[in-house]
Amino acid sequence: MTTIEGDIAPPRPVSALRAWLTEFGRPPRLMGLDVARALAVLGMMAAHLLTTPELSPLDPSTWGALVHGRSAILFAVLAGISIALMTGRTRFPDVSELPAIRLGLVTRGAAIFAIGLVLELLGTPIAVILTFYGALYIVAAGFVRWRVTHLLVAAGALAVAGPPLLALLQALTFHANGPGAGLVLFGTYPLTVWLSLLFAGMAIGRTRLDRVGDRLRLLVVGVVLAAVGYGIGALGVVGATGADADSTVSGTAASSESVSESVSESVTGSEALLGVDPEEIDFTGAVCDDYGDAYISCYPIEDGTAETEPEPETSGWGSYLVELAEQDPLGSALHALVAVEPHSGGTAEIIGSGGFAVAVIALCLLASGPLRWLLLPFAALGSMPLSAYSAHVLSYALIAGPGVFLDSLDVWAWSAAVLLVAASLWSIVRGRGPLETLLARFTAVVSRPPR
Repeated sequence: MTTIEGDIAPPRPVSALRAWLTEFGRPPRLMGLDVARALAVLGMMAAHLLTTPELSPLDPSTWGALVHGRSAILFAVLAGISIALMTGRTRFPDVSELPAIRLGLVTRGAAIFAIGLVLELLGTPIAVILTFYGALYIVAAGFVRWRVTHLLVAAGALAVAGPPLLALLQALTFHANGPGAGLVLFGTYPLTVWLSLLFAGMAIGRTRLDRVGDRLRLLVVGVVLAAVGYGIGALGVVGATGADADSTVSGTAASSESVSESVSESVTGSEALLGVDPEEIDFTGAVCDDYGDAYISCYPIEDGTAETEPEPETSGWGSYLVELAEQDPLGSALHALVAVEPHSGGTAEIIGSGGFAVAVIALCLLASGPLRWLLLPFAALGSMPLSAYSAHVLSYALIAGPGVFLDSLDVWAWSAAVLLVAASLWSIVRGRGPLETLLARFTAVVSRPPR
């Protein structure tokens, strides 16, 4: 039997929308990680645009405060996971691959750092995270062959010991701060402490995140870490409240006694001068100021006007030790262990909010299967976090102007909706985000081996 070629209908082309709905986020891509990145970006946007009441776990109306601090920590943990996925996932790179991998990470980090600098020049009050994010990529280049156990040990040591050691160093140096120290030690995102989040993320990225069992274990670990960290923070708050109450009571009593004594002395002195003719008072060696209303203030010349030559100081170490005692280095270090407030950089915050981030990642991975259709716009946004975050900072600058703080739920809601729609459309038509595309091309060109 013969067929006529013209009678055979050509295959129907698959539309870009249908292909996106069918294929986007499918393995080997982990759609749950994209959803988690979207939540991190939207959370940071909310932290920049909303003023929320203090978080109370039992009051749902305060749960909006969860975005503060925790969104940035979620972003940092996801950075570690991304680095692990780019460098082999569960397969550790061979030694022969290291030069190209490390050059690619350094190049990517430098480009992200540069984008962050450009965003900072817009003059918004936002503490742009991209400069720090780029620095993490550069530092991570030296640890791509570390085993999971090594990464976890380093993460735990930095999380526990990093904050108190930094607080102690701040006290010893009287909060000295320069550009380098601000980036590495004492800034909004201290690199030495936040490396613990990077290492934790890299360890997570080396596990089998495509397995439900590993996702459930990750959820349990996150919940436990959050409970431990926030529990330590709660104990620290209770202890600090008790200490403040005691010091307030004793301080009030002491000040009351002091005031009583001062009043007594003042009354006694005034009564001794009542009815005395001014001509009978000896003002020799005194300077008097007439403030009107029959009130005259007099004081000895040597106390009020005479200038004494300061004694020359041969060393500043005496004053240094006095000032150091006032800094209370030990108290500062102990406080850093229990500090749990957003962006405090305390051990309790790193463990508690780090555990919270791990639990959110696990939940996103678990929900990405049954809720795939509902989460597609979030996954699209999370697939281009660099573009979305940059668009947010740029729109903030255009709406508010340089240095102006915005506090508007409407601005956040509209910004989130526009980004979700725009990211979905861009993902359907173009695929990878615009800045992500430029970053990939730049990295490929710079890290290309010589011919």
